[in-house]
Amino acid sequence: MTDSILSKAATMEIPINSNGDSRTAEDDGFEQDLQQVMVSGPNLNETSIVSGGYGGAAEGIIPTSSIKGPAIHVNPEYFDRRCGNAPKPDIRSKSRGITPSHSATSRIANQPGHYPAPSMHHSNSNPSMMSEEATKGVAVEKFDSMKKWSINTYKCTKQMFSERFGRGSKTVDMELEAQIDVLRETKMKYERILRLARELTNHFYNMVQTQQALGDTFADLSQKSPELQDEFGYNAETQRLLCKNGETLLGAINFFVSSINTLVNKTMEDTLMTIKMYENARLEFDAYRADLEELSVGPRDAAAMVRIEIAQQQYQIHKDKYERLHSDVSIKLKFLEENKVKVMHKQLLLFHNAVSAYFAGNQQQLEQTLRQFNVKLKPPGSDKPSWLEEQ
Repeated sequence: MTDSILSKAATMEIPINSNGDSRTAEDDGFEQDLQQVMVSGPNLNETSIVSGGYGGAAEGIIPTSSIKGPAIHVNPEYFDRRCGNAPKPDIRSKSRGITPSHSATSRIANQPGHYPAPSMHHSNSNPSMMSEEATKGVAVEKFDSMKKWSINTYKCTKQMFSERFGRGSKTVDMELEAQIDVLRETKMKYERILRLARELTNHFYNMVQTQQALGDTFADLSQKSPELQDEFGYNAETQRLLCKNGETLLGAINFFVSSINTLVNKTMEDTLMTIKMYENARLEFDAYRADLEELSVGPRDAAAMVRIEIAQQQYQIHKDKYERLHSDVSIKLKFLEENKVKVMHKQLLLFHNAVSAYFAGNQQQLEQTLRQFNVKLKPPGSDKPSWLEEQ
């Protein structure tokens, strides 16, 4: 009976569909079932073939161990279709029932391009995971910084409005506040002195330039007018002397302006910057102090106690900052007052002696005043570029 079944299977005709393909829907289903059996099915040596279908009689079962050669032919096109690299099917080879060899099928199934090794994917994923973690760390740090800034800004704004509308208390040092007000008023007055001194310098410089031009004109006319040669000569010499003394006075005034500018825009400005930091620290200190006082009068459950402890820590941090800046402002105000007196004493004496000597016509006293205060005059034409720079 076994021989009759094998002979019938050998003479069985292969049906061909309208497209010239010998494959049917049953063949496709069989290949899918075959793949499942290859992955997790039983051993092929223990498998039987049923000729009459799954519900056939027992005498139709043929043991696979009696069949020579490979019992299962693997279709490589199935793997190609699964991977998306399948070429167009060869209709003629299918119609003839030609099957690939077992060695060719195994080579196709074991191609590394179809089944990449897990270790390669793991090695490529490590750098991307590290970069992703680093990016997340930076984002979390920025978020925390933004959160702290927002909370601090909210508390300070709330405290500022409370002070303006008379609802909140403010920490005030009356003596220090009075010194700060005096400094701001003094700075405004010194800025006015600086502005007027610069205007005087510009006007006097223009006058010196006019005197020099007038002296050159007198000198030229003394040579071209014989009848008025002496008169033009006297005036030319006078204008030249006034021009020389004017340049000396300009040097003294420029030194005065430079010293006042340093005192106002550097020394005083540095102290005012420290005062601004002190005022911001005072506002933060009062804001966190009010926050701690508000939490202290509230309920005392576990969550509230945690918030009170955090508020106490923030209060202590801002209190230390406030006290440190308070001390810095007091020291800087003291040194600024001493420096201001010393600088202005020297500069006012220089300005008085130089202006008095100039308008008195005492050239020797004017030059002596500059030497006394170590004022060095620029040589004429030093502001002009050299001939090498002009090239």
